[in-house]
Amino acid sequence: MASLTMLPSQDRPPAGRRDSGMEELLRELHQEEDGLATAEYGIVMLAAVGFAGLLVAVLSSGEVREMLAGIVQRALTL
Repeated sequence: MASLTMLPSQDRPPAGRRDSGMEELLRELHQEEDGLATAEYGIVMLAAVGFAGLLVAVLSSGEVREMLAGIVQRALTL
């Protein structure tokens, strides 16, 4: 029966070997993306706050209140 031995992967190239141009380019591109997640969360939070403000404005209008009160009243009279 054959056995397979797996060695731990190395995070950096062995001593004496230089990174290829592609590895260097990928490393630079990855570093340029640092902080993007924070910006994306900020944009999502702004959109959520805007939507919440719009929802409050719509639900606090007189017409919507009357409509919701009518729905609740009809549901309770069944």
